[in-house]
Formats: sequence, structure tokens, C-alpha cells
Amino acid sequence: MYEVFIDNAPHKFHVENEQSLLRSFSDHLFIEAAGGVVERDGNFLFIKRHGYWDIPKGKLDEGENSEKAGVREVEEECGLKAPVITSHLCNTWHAYEKKGSLYLKKTWWYRMTETNQSELVPQTEEGITEIKFFSRLEISGILDETYGSIRAVVDALFNSLDNK
Repeated sequence: MYEVFIDNAPHKFHVENEQSLLRSFSDHLFIEAAGGVVERDGNFLFIKRHGYWDIPKGKLDEGENSEKAGVREVEEECGLKAPVITSHLCNTWHAYEKKGSLYLKKTWWYRMTETNQSELVPQTEEGITEIKFFSRLEISGILDETYGSIRAVVDALFNSLDNK
């Protein structure tokens, strides 16, 4: 079973594998992306993009694997230097329309730590206006100001914290 977020709501697709899911969305362009939840002193990094709290992520470049893309996107969008992946959290699927075209995006999500406490610099050309670290309790308070797929990543993060 796969969960695909459509119009910010989860829809379940009971298919055997990823290829079957892709066939269900054959009229969509397929995009692969990666991102990461960065931990600093027990708090977790979020970005404010287009008025919503989000997690840094972006498309894979040609020939790039998801781990490398996830680290690169966090660096580019937040100014962090060399975050380190500690674990894979989950993958999310998101279907949307943009400029008359339909897209299906698969995003690999990683849990990361910093190697140094870099100054946070929002990538404003990507619509990022704020970067902030939140405690676990504070994250629960911002979930109404985020996307459904980000809530799924937060659930995976909380599960990983609870199963340490």
C-alpha cells in the first residue's frame, strides 16, 4: 500500500509495488526529491516557505543519489555546512498540478545532524523566509501550518525518537 498526498490529503493506493503506483499515475511527470530533518541540541530544523512550515528538500540532479541530494538541499536552502545523515526516516509521495502539468513526486527523507553549528541563511530565491529549530513539543504546535506530507515525515521522526 502507498499513501499519496493529493490536495494536501492522504489517499491510499493498494498496489503491489512502486512500478504499479507509477502506472496509476501514468499521466503525471515523475520527479524524485530528497530532504532532511536536521537535529541540533535536541531541536529540529524547519523552514518557512510560502507561508508554511516545511522541511528542506529538492529535486535530485542528474546522476545524483537521494542521500547526496538530501544533504545538498539542506546546505543550499539553509546555509548549513556538511550535515550528516544518521538514518532514513521515510519516503513520501505527492501528486500535484503546476502550470497545467501533472506531477508525481517521490521524496526520500533523512534524519541528519550538524557537524558544526553554521549560521542559518535562508535561500530567499526559493521562497524561504525563515529558518528555525523547534523542540518536539513545539513541532506539535506548528503542524496546522504545514503540509500533509510533512506531517507524515514528523510522524516518522517521532517514531524514530520513540524507538531509540
